[in-house]
Amino acid sequence: MRTRRATAVVDAGAEARIRAGTGRTERAAGARAAAATHEPRLARIAALVADASRSRMLSYLLGGEYASAGELAQAASVSAATASGHLAQLLDAGLVACTPRGRHRYYRLADADVAHALEALAMVAERTSHVRTWAHPSRARLRFARCCYGHLAGCLGVAMLEAFRTRGWLREREAGGAGDGDGEWSGGFALTETGAQALDALGLEGAVWLRRSRGHGAAAARLAYGCIDWSERREHLAGPLAVALLAHFRARGWLRQKAGERALEWTPAGRRALGGWLGMSDTAPTARTPA
Repeated sequence: MRTRRATAVVDAGAEARIRAGTGRTERAAGARAAAATHEPRLARIAALVADASRSRMLSYLLGGEYASAGELAQAASVSAATASGHLAQLLDAGLVACTPRGRHRYYRLADADVAHALEALAMVAERTSHVRTWAHPSRARLRFARCCYGHLAGCLGVAMLEAFRTRGWLREREAGGAGDGDGEWSGGFALTETGAQALDALGLEGAVWLRRSRGHGAAAARLAYGCIDWSERREHLAGPLAVALLAHFRARGWLRQKAGERALEWTPAGRRALGGWLGMSDTAPTARTPA
């Protein structure tokens, strides 16, 4: 009898210790889960971008143009059904946006933040091979001028921002300004009066852009800002002003883009119109860039 009671006491003590240990384990797991909620949720996005086919689709869209599912399937070298599955995942994650047009659906990157993140990843991936990679003749045209989510990148893009700043057409904004309801944003560039006159000379409405630049908060700061260039590792101009400039250059025939390519061709008319104030040579690379 005494033996059974002793055994029961031992069992009860062991059970209590197990419950206490389980409780500590659960509390520790809960603490880790709570801490994880305050960390960047990188795993899902990293997994999506890590897939080679999805990565090729996203890279294809970096030019800022819309592309059909068929074009993206071809760019990724996958079937239409496989491309559809990949695009559904990218849509769900907010990396791309879709616009229906009749019976077709066209895709683009969701926003500039996604484009900047992809370019940053590309720079990290090429840290040890950057000089060798960009010295290759096949990348000459891509390095000289390309479209980066609607704005001008490459040597020509970097030269444009440098010219705008050197000539006093853009000045740096003071950092630390408050946002205007859609989040805080500090820095960026402000258009000057001489900059507005330069835009007029190029054929853009300088007064309109000057008025927008003189606003306050995030909308004005986002109008023009620096974006680290993938090939040059220096800033080129980004933001709505940069997008308007590239659209204008293309409309005037100063820059041309072949379908399916990010590389831009600087035309003879463009060299005459822009070469002087850009301080660039009147020649441009002609090496073929693979699509």
